[in-house]
Amino acid sequence: MHPYVVIAGRPNVGKSTLFNRLVGARLALVADTPGVTRDRKEAECVLAGTKVMLVDTAGLEEAAPDTLPGRMRASTSLAVDQADLVLFVFDARAGLLPEDMHFAAWLRRTGRPVLVVANKAEGRGGAAATMEAYELGMGEPIGVSAEHNEGIYGLMSEIAERLPKPDMPADGEEANLPLHLAIVGRPNAGKSTLLNYLLGEQRMITGPEPGLTRDAVAVDFTGPDDKLYRLVDTAGLRKRAKVDEGLERMSTSSSIEALKRAEMAVLAVDALNGIQEQDLHIARLIEREGRGCVIALTKWDAVEDRPKAMKQALDRLSISLSQSKGITLVPLSAETGEGIAKLFPAIRATYEKWNMRVPTSALNRWFENALERFPPPMVEGRRLKLRYITQIKARPPTFALFGTRAEQVPETYQRYLVNSFREVFDMPGVPIRIYLRGTENPYADQK
Repeated sequence: MHPYVVIAGRPNVGKSTLFNRLVGARLALVADTPGVTRDRKEAECVLAGTKVMLVDTAGLEEAAPDTLPGRMRASTSLAVDQADLVLFVFDARAGLLPEDMHFAAWLRRTGRPVLVVANKAEGRGGAAATMEAYELGMGEPIGVSAEHNEGIYGLMSEIAERLPKPDMPADGEEANLPLHLAIVGRPNAGKSTLLNYLLGEQRMITGPEPGLTRDAVAVDFTGPDDKLYRLVDTAGLRKRAKVDEGLERMSTSSSIEALKRAEMAVLAVDALNGIQEQDLHIARLIEREGRGCVIALTKWDAVEDRPKAMKQALDRLSISLSQSKGITLVPLSAETGEGIAKLFPAIRATYEKWNMRVPTSALNRWFENALERFPPPMVEGRRLKLRYITQIKARPPTFALFGTRAEQVPETYQRYLVNSFREVFDMPGVPIRIYLRGTENPYADQK
């Protein structure tokens, strides 16, 4: 029997959306109306190499007792009794409501292992609400956005770590889970040719005509580093304004969906044309989705002045893509195989950084030095007092910055902190998030 993982929480916090995301199929009916889930739904799935039975609990309308906390308990108590782990989900946009607090207190009394999940945590407010969940006394909360597929892989890993493992995988098997990789780029940038080379067979129809590849196709393969990859070759990203035909629109949305399902992205750029504005748009999209990125300069075999082409690419990136400073460029040719061997070490190195959790002591040392080197600016005639920083999640590295009026920190100073962090911890090509959380009274949280 697989371990039971039960998703619980008040109505409309996104339990069914999270259930669907973890299962990988739309098994639960999802809508904005509270109480859409009428029955308990179960599905067997694999989370970070661990087989589990995932349970989506019923909406509150099916429960009998007349108080809201009572109804919540009644609707989920049977499932919780069987649970090896309870995912207690709350809405990060709404924050912790009294119903959440009551339900959390009841869950604590059941003695079942609980993992707090802050759903809809894709914005600044969501990150702050995630941190507020520490007060529930249930350990470190995990911030995710089930709808946007943010933080889901980290959640899967956390679930797997907390479950009993009756069927232990063979040595190295769990460590060799496929890395989810998306190849993205402008039409005709050489994405399909690269995929065919990697797989060693003609999987995609390729040719000089832009837009030949219509579907996003997921395939598993073993890389030259003997590690598993799940690779999605996409149908080409184009500016939404230029997407007119229905088929093209579907291809564009599938490319964006592929990015949401990926952990790492390879941005294919035609080296003959250089980095265009549309390439930069796609790079910004990858950064916005929070994915690690490596740029592949394709068709390198046809480039005559290679030093000039490389310099132009690096110059364009340093000027126009400051948010992904130091991103790795790999010149390659899928026609001849040149440079392919360097692609996978670059992907793995960036992936490791994307997964990185910085030790608190090292983080504090860096933070103190950064403040000393360049103190926070004056805002409205008063000095901002930044007190401490903490990492709230990896994938990508995300931090919360606390201090008096911290929410007023200008964007220029935030950029300084991010760039300083990148430099000290060597984090090229990885999005870095810093959320600000301030208090008017510096002693407010000491009361």
